[in-house]
Amino acid sequence: MVNLTKGDKVLIVFIILISILSFVYINRYAFSNQEKYVSVQVNGEEVKKILFDEKLIGETIPINTEYGYNLLEIGDERIRFYEADCPDQICVRQGFISRVGETLVCLPNKLVVELKGISEEDDIDIMSY
Repeated sequence: MVNLTKGDKVLIVFIILISILSFVYINRYAFSNQEKYVSVQVNGEEVKKILFDEKLIGETIPINTEYGYNLLEIGDERIRFYEADCPDQICVRQGFISRVGETLVCLPNKLVVELKGISEEDDIDIMSY
């Protein structure tokens, strides 16, 4: 049995408190930019940049490549794979992503969809469909 002193207990509570505050900060501020866009990459090369717009909510965007077919669905500041021709359908079951830094991946089709934040030095082609 280990005997904890008052100082040990204070240290444990302090470490737990710092951990919780760090977690809250990271989730709330570090990964949430107000402006974000979707980067669609096939086999490591970016093929589309899509800026979120109210007109795009509910729209689907087909991605046809030599590796396969995927259909992206745009929601309110979020995106998901709606349909794919890959055999396992894991990418479709991933659901929506909505935070900067999150990714969707379809390995058989070599497709990566990533949410990125817009900064001053980004050169965005605003696309609307």
